[in-house]
Amino acid sequence: MDPKRETRYQRIYDQLQELIVGKSPGLIAAMATVCAVLHHKMPHHSWTGFYLVAGPDELHVGPYQGPIACQVLRGGGLCLRSVNTRRPVVAPDVSAFPEHIACDPRTQSEIVVPLLQAGQVKAVLDIDSFSPAQFSEEDIPPLVKILSLL
Repeated sequence: MDPKRETRYQRIYDQLQELIVGKSPGLIAAMATVCAVLHHKMPHHSWTGFYLVAGPDELHVGPYQGPIACQVLRGGGLCLRSVNTRRPVVAPDVSAFPEHIACDPRTQSEIVVPLLQAGQVKAVLDIDSFSPAQFSEEDIPPLVKILSLL
């Protein structure tokens, strides 16, 4: 990973730890804080947010930063793939993923990381970029670490 990006992730984690641990009144407030900090500190993010598991093969938009989002995701997409596999999904080029749901047609790359609690996926952190190849497998560990604050 680019050392500059690695340092930025660590600073974000430290800032979020101070803002969330022992201070956040609940999960939604903590998610909103994560979105705000990540979105404004990572210049390549065009959309940063959470989708909450609402039922089998259905997600509802949660806290986010960026353009208007799809309110409901059903039956497919990278977010639901992450829920169903319980694993992160990295899409350097979303057009290479036929199941990609284009909430914003300007999106060119995406990363999705599941939020696991008590062994179940409760939500996914979904991050989009208007530029291609903005995410890689190297982004997963720091994002998982950030999600551990929830």
